[in-house]
Amino acid sequence: MARLKLDFVQVIRSKRKTYYYFRREGYPRKELPGRLGSDEFMRAYAEALREEREEVGASGTLPGSMKALAVAWRKSNQFKELKAPSQKSYTRLIDSFVEIHGNKMVKTAEPRHIRAILESMSRTPAQANALRNVLRQMFQFAFDHGWRTDNPVRDIKKLKYKKKPFPTWSEADIEAFEARWPLGTRARLALALLLYTGQRRSDVICMGPKNIHNGSIEVVQEKTEAHLFIPMHPQLLAAIEAGPCGEQAFLVTQTGKPFASGNAFYNWFKECAIKAGVQAKLGPHGLRKAAARRMAEAGCTPHQIASITGHQSLAEVERYTKGVRQRVVAEEAMQRLVGPEKIAIKNP
Repeated sequence: MARLKLDFVQVIRSKRKTYYYFRREGYPRKELPGRLGSDEFMRAYAEALREEREEVGASGTLPGSMKALAVAWRKSNQFKELKAPSQKSYTRLIDSFVEIHGNKMVKTAEPRHIRAILESMSRTPAQANALRNVLRQMFQFAFDHGWRTDNPVRDIKKLKYKKKPFPTWSEADIEAFEARWPLGTRARLALALLLYTGQRRSDVICMGPKNIHNGSIEVVQEKTEAHLFIPMHPQLLAAIEAGPCGEQAFLVTQTGKPFASGNAFYNWFKECAIKAGVQAKLGPHGLRKAAARRMAEAGCTPHQIASITGHQSLAEVERYTKGVRQRVVAEEAMQRLVGPEKIAIKNP
């Protein structure tokens, strides 16, 4: 079994006991209870990640520096109004940036400096573009509050690269998983919730008996805040009835408690998929795409698919289902060309 690796965890071993501490620059040191990876441990770890920075870290900051701007922005309502996942990812990007450039002055930053920093990250273009987004917001805050007379990031364009989409589960992958994990297992229940609701893992782990209303599952998406009512598919209903389900959340850990985070669920579900012989590159998000694919194959319109998945952009839905649409339209076109004779197209 792979050894669990977590950021900011310090391990101290004595003759009788192993102690774990959360240690991160600018944050209070905190002892983490329980065994490494246990539910008790992961809850405390998640709580430590959410805690605010100690003000003593900001007191020694050079006035007018990038670090000072980062501290001020993180205290602002603009930052606090961001959704929790955005705050977490932005904080990670800010910390990495400040570690290198924290003592540089905000007022002397020029577009060429920002471009050079982003271009130095060309091997990880997605991360570079994410940092660009954060810096643009930080410098806009600096402009709005008189730190600068302009925003040097405003006209800087994203790095261009070919984005690799999340791979979609095929029917063969789904069948292999179901063969390994029959009804009545936690893994099968997880598959059903992902596949028959089309939701993200962060929303699936929060679904529970409280979300069922008149034959539908009510979902308020964490990422978009979209409010959805998703009719229960018979296969999902069968999986829920077979269980095992928790009282608060359908999906629970081996100890019967809800998953502490989407990442904890992801790691567990990936192990289940690998044990089923499913490709290692496939994960929970691929089942969200498989749900959209199935709906497209059934003839659903992009609007109908979005009503289930909660996508706010029809272009994103069409990207998910592009391959299906092409095959269906091509088959219809060829059918018209040859007349009533049946055209058989096998799935690749």
